Amino acid sequence: MRRFYSKCLSVALASAITIPVMAQQTTTVSGSVKNASSKEALSAISVTIKGGTVGTFTDDKGNFRFTTVQKPPFTLVISSVGYSSKEVTVKGNNEVVNVDLTPAFTLGDEVVVAASRVPERILESPVSIERISTAAIRSTPQANYYDMLTNLKGVDVVAASLTFRSVGTRGFNSSGNTRLNQIVDGMDNQAPGLNFSVGNVIGLSELDVENMELLPGASSALYGPGGMNGTVLINSKNPFKYQGLSFQIKQGVNHIDSKQRPTAPFYDWSLRWAKKVTEKFAFKINAQFVQAQDWLANQGENYSRIIGTPNGFKIPGDRNTDPNYDGVNFYGDETSLSMSAIASQVFAAAGLTSGQLAAFNGFLAANPGARLAQFNQFLTLAGAGALVNAGVSPLIYGASPSRNLLGNQFVSRTGYYESDVVDPTTVNVKLTGGLHYKLTDKIEASFNAYFGTGNTVYTGSDRYSLKDLRIAQFKYELKHKNWYARYYSTHENAGNSFNATITTRLFNEAWKPSSAWYPQYIATYVTFMDGGGDFNTSNNLARAFADQGRPTGFIGNNPLFKSVARTPISKGGGLFLDRSRLKVFDGQYNLTEDLGLAKTNTDWLIGVSAKQYVLNSEGTLFADTAGVIRINEFGAYTQISQRLFNDVLKLTVSGRYDKNTNFKGRFTPRASAVVKLAKDHNLRFSYQTAYRFPTTQNQWINLTVGGGTRLLGGLPQLRNFYKFSTNPVFTLASVQAFGASALAGAPNPALLQQQTFGEFKPESMRSFEVGYKGLVAQKLLIDVYAYWGRYKDFLSGVTAIQSRNATTFNPADLLNANTRIAYSISVNAPGEVKTSGWGASVEYLLPGNFSFSGNIYHDEIGDVPTGFVSYFNTPKYRVNAALNNSGFGKGKRYGFNIQYRWSNSFLYEGTFGTGVVPYMRTVDAVLSYKLPATKSMIKIGGTNIFNNYYRTGWGNPQIGGLYYVSYGWNVF
Repeated sequence: MRRFYSKCLSVALASAITIPVMAQQTTTVSGSVKNASSKEALSAISVTIKGGTVGTFTDDKGNFRFTTVQKPPFTLVISSVGYSSKEVTVKGNNEVVNVDLTPAFTLGDEVVVAASRVPERILESPVSIERISTAAIRSTPQANYYDMLTNLKGVDVVAASLTFRSVGTRGFNSSGNTRLNQIVDGMDNQAPGLNFSVGNVIGLSELDVENMELLPGASSALYGPGGMNGTVLINSKNPFKYQGLSFQIKQGVNHIDSKQRPTAPFYDWSLRWAKKVTEKFAFKINAQFVQAQDWLANQGENYSRIIGTPNGFKIPGDRNTDPNYDGVNFYGDETSLSMSAIASQVFAAAGLTSGQLAAFNGFLAANPGARLAQFNQFLTLAGAGALVNAGVSPLIYGASPSRNLLGNQFVSRTGYYESDVVDPTTVNVKLTGGLHYKLTDKIEASFNAYFGTGNTVYTGSDRYSLKDLRIAQFKYELKHKNWYARYYSTHENAGNSFNATITTRLFNEAWKPSSAWYPQYIATYVTFMDGGGDFNTSNNLARAFADQGRPTGFIGNNPLFKSVARTPISKGGGLFLDRSRLKVFDGQYNLTEDLGLAKTNTDWLIGVSAKQYVLNSEGTLFADTAGVIRINEFGAYTQISQRLFNDVLKLTVSGRYDKNTNFKGRFTPRASAVVKLAKDHNLRFSYQTAYRFPTTQNQWINLTVGGGTRLLGGLPQLRNFYKFSTNPVFTLASVQAFGASALAGAPNPALLQQQTFGEFKPESMRSFEVGYKGLVAQKLLIDVYAYWGRYKDFLSGVTAIQSRNATTFNPADLLNANTRIAYSISVNAPGEVKTSGWGASVEYLLPGNFSFSGNIYHDEIGDVPTGFVSYFNTPKYRVNAALNNSGFGKGKRYGFNIQYRWSNSFLYEGTFGTGVVPYMRTVDAVLSYKLPATKSMIKIGGTNIFNNYYRTGWGNPQIGGLYYVSYGWNVF
């Protein structure tokens, strides 16, 4: 398919190039544009003929040149955001026009597209929207432009590692958020198999970002099913507009206190080269390399998967006090077995009959003072000396009712700390390039390629080491000011990525199987208990004995560990082989001009999209062992806007219909009104609906994770495959109740309740928002909003238990980890979930190029059904504040930016775990110096400069300070 579209584009370009120039005479216009105050050359300044579309942009040296068939005299319009526009009359051919533009930045002048898919002033947006400009990116103290989203009003960011951050709005967020679209240059940026946008692993380098826009609310009506809670649009620089060679070298350091790891360097090098070869052809090339030592996930709290919440909760104890310790960021200790159950298995393997066990237990009951040594003598005299030599006798002794040393005590295998398992070196390499050709003055054809690869860490149900992850995107596009048509494809390759939790468990088994480890442990434990040892000491000595010879330190390079990590999950290892793809065609047409609707102040646009997911994990992630799985989606949308009463009122109505292979079609409307109270003061009202089809993993996942639970998609085909109809699954709560009755000595199977499943369908929501945005005295920009939302058919998960014995059901099987299996199944939660929130921000221009900005926002969720996991992971209140100066000192070359963030503690619910994340406060700062002659900038800055470690999610790493120096050449 890609080859076909490439050939089509080549033919189109070749045809256009060979079109003869029919005009007999052309007029050439050239010149330069400078800053009237500093006399600096200004790049990317628009130079167009008034009333037409012919024109160009200044290059990186401030020069411009173009030809036109229009005969002089005509008027040039020279304009750019942040400067007063100027008009100049051209009277003859080959005339040189030199212009000085006066800086005149005014708050609220920014033009946004995301809110309505048509350009409009941000002051007049019908819904809440945030924007980050090129100038803001240049002055940010953040080490990565993507991290700037953290400071926007209404935004929460979960950091699973240094380069893997997930953006969320309106309260719902998680590591790998699936409720928010991320669109880069018009392309859905999600990894088709992983289901979420992998942060900034693939995408644009900092030098190539023109702007970012964020819709922090429902956006399905215009952007499809992924926009449940928002959409992020990241747009790159067009090579016709932004030309020249630019590079940036950023060198830094983190772990300065060596608290987590030794102090380590940070590298971020990027390059951009763009050139307008002719008036019709331009190209660009971008590259970026990032390398650093990652933050450490280092929570050592003891965790139970069956306590407190459906996803578990922390419990008291540590490795020295709890034999069944399961550390949050320790892996391999998820293997947990009952000492009594192990003893029974050993007895069966040794061929002991019930009569023999009764005789041995009878001796111990009749001789309450007999110790283990005396019991061994008895066994030898009874002709069972082989049991003594094989080390079985301590298990018989400890399990006997008269001694009861084993009880119902569970013991976990010894785990490894994350730093012992996951390589801390995070690497990211990005390469992008584009060829752009103007077929006419109004139509531009382009081919762009985006490639990203690297190592990072992701938190899902387990911790995943994304190693050598590779994602590529290819886009073909035809673009007109009124319409566009594009086709793109996304190709994902998980490389050598592995599940760190499962891999470590399997490594433990490969080093010493549990069938050998546990009997050694129990025999040693019983021996020390029999000798008068206390419970904790005996368990710790038993563990030390069973762990003799166990590899220690960093085992990531251990040949045995690497062998397990590189064996596919479907073959008993930890490697997942995801080579899924996404193919998309979409187009949009603004009919306003062609239908002459502008004269009635009407705007009308229509659009379509078609997607195909091709899931290919070879059974390591999805239920695709028999071959790839294809999922098709189709969507169409329209929007009509009407301005009334001399632009005092603007009404907009939008609607979109989408259909997925596995689900019924959905229609989502949106309606909004903007009321102009006065010039630059607007009230906005909107009613929005949104939905999301279950993700590809929600539909088709079939994966066993670290705790032994099988993640199962919600489609009925998977439940049929595991024979739920003939071998039923039971609710977790009822199994726990049955287990409690068994422990009390009166097992009651009647307590068991079968898990039922309703129709699996998309999640939907509707919300109402009211807001105000106003500009006071051209210096103070105020924005406030409040919203109320209702969610229905909420996509969540339910845990159910099934016996492994599919032929003869025994209720007792549900209480034994060896004879049962737990499923975490995607389902729709019953009832409705209500949310609400508000936010407010100000931006104030002060004298002397100083400015202040700040925001505060709040989100909350209403009552949820018992046992329901909302993943509403947000602090109740968050505050951001910033003070900056764009130019002071000699020549106004110095600048600075200081940003402060604060949020209170909150309960974080994740599939990896649930727990309270402490409050955080952090300060980022940067000092910059401009070198106008080369349009360069030197920056000295840092994030979290006071090195106050904080987390953004349960089980995620602690984030410390990062400090850097950078030099950017030809960057403004």
